[in-house]
Formats: sequence, C-alpha cells, structure tokens
Amino acid sequence: MKKALLAAALMSAGVIAHAQSSVTLYGRLDAGLEYMSGLPNASYTGSTSRWRAESGDWGTSLWGMKGVEDIGGGNQVLFKLEGSFSTMNGTGPGNNGLFNRWATIGLSNPTYGTFSLGRMLYISNGVWDFDPFGQSNWSSASLVRGRNWPQSSNNIAYQSPKWNGFDVYGQYALSNATNWNGNGTTPQGREAGLQLTYTSPLFQVRGMYDEIRNPGTGTLNGGDGAFSYSREYTAGVNVFLGQFKIQGVYQALRTSGYNGAAAAPTSLDHEWGGITWQATPAAAAIAAVYHVNANNGFGNATIFTIGGSYNLSKRTLLDIQIATVRNSKSANFGLDANAFGNGGNITSGTTTSYNENPLPGHSQTGVYAGIQHSF
Repeated sequence: MKKALLAAALMSAGVIAHAQSSVTLYGRLDAGLEYMSGLPNASYTGSTSRWRAESGDWGTSLWGMKGVEDIGGGNQVLFKLEGSFSTMNGTGPGNNGLFNRWATIGLSNPTYGTFSLGRMLYISNGVWDFDPFGQSNWSSASLVRGRNWPQSSNNIAYQSPKWNGFDVYGQYALSNATNWNGNGTTPQGREAGLQLTYTSPLFQVRGMYDEIRNPGTGTLNGGDGAFSYSREYTAGVNVFLGQFKIQGVYQALRTSGYNGAAAAPTSLDHEWGGITWQATPAAAAIAAVYHVNANNGFGNATIFTIGGSYNLSKRTLLDIQIATVRNSKSANFGLDANAFGNGGNITSGTTTSYNENPLPGHSQTGVYAGIQHSF
C-alpha cells in the first residue's frame, strides 16, 4: 500500500512539474512568384525586368522555439529562439547564426513586467503594428533602406505591464567594445531605444526614439548617411472603425557629426498612411502610400501599393501585392530595401553583387502573389 501511495505521489509531482513549464515549436513559411520591371541592367545604363520565385515577400519565413517555466509567486523564466530561412532553397541565415532573429532568456512577473537578454529584433521594428502591409518586402522599410527592421545583439530589454492602456518598452544594446559606443573592434556599436504605447478600443498611438551607432567610430553616421547609423524619431496611430483600420506614421532620421560633405543624405523625413478593409472574416483589402524626402540633393520618392489576403484556414492564407515607386529626378529608391548607392553589378574585391536600385528618376513596378502557412 505504501509503495502504491509513493508511486502515486511521484506521478502527481511529475504532472505538476510538467504543467508549470512548456516549450512550443512554431514557424512560418512564405513563398510566391514575383514580377518586377524598372530594374537596372548590370552596367547601370538602362532598365530590365524579371520573373522570380521568392520567399518572404509577404512575411519572413522563419522557425523557432519558445518556452516558459513557472518558478512560483507569479514569476516565470522565458526563452525564445528564432531564425529565418528561404522557402525556395532551404538555406538559413548563414553567417548571421542559426537564430539570427531571436536568442533571448528572461524573467517575467505580471506586476513588474518582463526583462530579457540576448539577440532580438531591434526596437525600430515596432512600426510593424502601424504599417498597413505589416513590413512586407515593399512597405515601410523600403524607402529607408532597411533602417527600421534590423536585429540587435548584446541587448537588454524591458516590457512593462499595461497601466490604464499605457505600456513602455525599452532596449539597450552594448557595443562590447573597449569604447562604450564602439571603436571598430566589434561588429556592432551601441544601440538603444524607448517606445511608449497607448491602446484603447477606438485607437492606438505609439511614440518611439531609437539610435544605432557606427561600430567603427561610435558616431551617429556612416558612409550611407542616415540609412544605417542615425537617430530615429517615430510617431504612429491606428484607428479602429469596425471593418476598417486606418494607419499613419511619421519618421524623422537624423545624423550627427557627418563629415562626408554631400555624399549621402544626413536627414530623412519618412511618412506613410493606409487603410485595411476586413471585408469578411477571411478576406482583407489593403491600400497604402509611403513617401520619403532626403536632403543633400538625393530627392524624394513615393510608393503606391494595393494588395490583400484571403485566409483559406486559421493558419494558411493567399496574398497579393501590386506596387510602384516613383522617384524624383535625383532619387533612385527601389521597391525593396536596397543598399544606398548605384544599382547594377557592384564589385568589391573579387566579389560581385547586384543592387536593384533603379536609374535616378526612374520608376519601378512589381506584382507579387503567394501563399503563407503558420504552424
């Protein structure tokens, strides 16, 4: 009898321990076909077009694991591991590491909030909630050349609980160099940001400040001006009107101490607005406009885009996006978040890469249709 009671007690303890911790495997696969015109030819003297199979236009293909352990008193230990990959060829993030998006561990309490440490999506990705196309490949990152969707290492983050509709989120990433801001001995300079959000049933507003410092010099500028290393000020609003969601954002990117004369823009004003119509529980239609003004004679550009999605199930959707970017005479922004500079074949040492930036003053147009499944 005693042995039976002991066995039952051990089994109960095991069930309790199991109930207090969990690990979840999750992921997303995104694939489709893309057509784009207005691409530069290899010598950057004319334009061409292409068809290609593409992964990640509507949303990054990724997989990950996340877990939680209850340690009592409402306290929990959390972890998250997440990496991106290409659905088209199965390759992962390569030199950026297996878990290039998230690799964090932290502590959480419902009263005091959540602290976490490790590699994360940088705080500037917080515009995702205010982008009609959810940071798809042709949206809020395109005209700032990816400045608002990077990852960040050596990061310490805090997410507050909600207080009367308000919540605060902050990140502080160390350079890990002997100079606090960075001195060329590590691949990342100091990065930091703060985000304040207010949410109600009718609307949501968010303000953000962040800065990314040059790892070589510790300064808020680089060879491409404001596109990689700069301060970023963001204000965004969501308005919820039944089947409709209206969104608008203004961003200002500013450098400090730039000494490259007029070789790159040191100031960018970036704004967008759009509307989503949830026509049925399964079908949504989206329209948006994105615009940027660059100083130092680098012109302005506007992306006009429409698209939508149709949910085949709770986990699978079909998507489509049609977009065009119109450049002023001296601007060469593309639909993708291309690196600053001329398009065409770019040779560095023995390596040649291709930049999709159109010829200055030229437009670029694309159509994408695909399927996405989450698990």
